Amino acid sequence: MSHTIRLRTDTFTKAARLAGFRSDYGLAKAMDINRSTVARMVSGELQPGPAFIGGALVALAPMQFDDLFEVVPLTERSGTP
Repeated sequence: MSHTIRLRTDTFTKAARLAGFRSDYGLAKAMDINRSTVARMVSGELQPGPAFIGGALVALAPMQFDDLFEVVPLTERSGTP
């Protein structure tokens, strides 16, 4: 079975606010990605790729991979277990 990585949206959003980021723009700038990528990721429109994952871990340190992301079966991505 294939797997994918899913953003823990609530934890990501809370960590960003606690780190002092008040907008997607500020967070995206710190992550070195586009603001629209942050918005689309949080809305569930996109799945995290290497640039997003790396940027999130740098911008939201000391958060760890397991704090912000989870590995799930590929079929769970669409909400079906």
